[in-house]
Amino acid sequence: MSAEPRSELPRLDRSLQSAPKAPVRIVHLGLGAFHRSHQAWYTQHAGDAADWGIAAFTGRSPKAADTLAEQDGLFTLVERSATGDSYEVIGSIVEAVDAADVGRLAELVAAPGTAIVTLTITEAAYAVDGSAGSVGSVGSSSTPIARLVAALAARRDAGSGPIAVVSCDNLADNGSVARHAVRALAEARDPALAVWIDGNVSFVSTSVDRITPRTTAADLASVADNCGYRDEAAVVAEPFHNWILSGDFPAGRPQWEDAGAVFVDNLEPYENRKLWLLNGAHSILAYAGQVRGHATVAEALSDAVCRDAVESFWDEAARHLTDDALAIPEYRQALLERFGNARIAHMLSQIAADGTAKLRMRALPVLAAERAAGRSGDAAARMISAWMTYVATTAEFQDPLAGDIRHALTLDGEARCTALLALLSPELAQDRDLVGQLRGLQDAMTATIARS
Repeated sequence: MSAEPRSELPRLDRSLQSAPKAPVRIVHLGLGAFHRSHQAWYTQHAGDAADWGIAAFTGRSPKAADTLAEQDGLFTLVERSATGDSYEVIGSIVEAVDAADVGRLAELVAAPGTAIVTLTITEAAYAVDGSAGSVGSVGSSSTPIARLVAALAARRDAGSGPIAVVSCDNLADNGSVARHAVRALAEARDPALAVWIDGNVSFVSTSVDRITPRTTAADLASVADNCGYRDEAAVVAEPFHNWILSGDFPAGRPQWEDAGAVFVDNLEPYENRKLWLLNGAHSILAYAGQVRGHATVAEALSDAVCRDAVESFWDEAARHLTDDALAIPEYRQALLERFGNARIAHMLSQIAADGTAKLRMRALPVLAAERAAGRSGDAAARMISAWMTYVATTAEFQDPLAGDIRHALTLDGEARCTALLALLSPELAQDRDLVGQLRGLQDAMTATIARS
């Protein structure tokens, strides 16, 4: 344990790393805690890590880049199990850049040595609308996808050859979603660019998994006490990690399989297992848990009402996850153990963000499958009703459709329920039976709040 005050400790820097910086061969958009705990960790643990450095660009704020740049890209990963913490310095990020520096992004993506662009830009960032349809010049910085398209144009102009784009966001068939978003903006900018993308850009689909809560001041103090240096960019994560990928890497890739990554031909069963069982349960706990006064995943899971909602949803989803290789009973049990790790303070407010984008992927597919089979889909509908109750009772929430949600909340009764449902699916909003079902589930939730 360090006896020095934290402010007097040396800052984490490359003097603590024996290996030299790897050359930039991966560009990442969306520099945040999850990228550092997942893709950066896998790259560090690849057998050929010395050949694969990451240049990571921030998302909404330059803060992460500023902090990491002061530490030359280094940060500490704290693996937090139920029994204790372990600490590891990660050095695979060799350059941290503000997203506003679109010139540097274009330069790096256009470089012949760059082989991969990875994305953690949130589900909502893949939406393509009329306002985003004009990408503009390389200097355009309106959205992550617009910046990526401009950078790909620079690669085409440089003649640097094929490249892989790897989405690591929680979307079904995320590679195809990324392809659609990129191609739509490219077509609006320059039809010839869209043709070049078709022939030179591979879009890889992935399923990613590692619980990574927000880092707290206590976490930073723990790193200082246990490691003897200051690290303002430390990240906390659970020991579990999972990465399943499907697609081509025309310019090569790290040996991520050395760290446990799995490459498959058919990703869909695995991504559905993760989207529905893990992410779906997270959404239920985020909305129902906060409505019932809880702050973390572990707290919400200990609430019988929330736990029952999760288990019921898992029962519904499992009917549509039939591949024996998915090992659903074991996966469910592992999730309960992971969610119950009270030492991982995974905040429900963090999970609750961008509900309209997430519920389309987590609740609607199971609801549709259950109703197609002649069943009610009550458990999937309960997730939606919990979200409706949450936005109606929470003063501040983050969502790409926040303005539309607030407008819907000015309505009452069936009109409100219909307007909120229309934000998830205009088609489902026409189903009066489903609207009635959701209103009944909201009433039931309100009753449990009154009794608790």
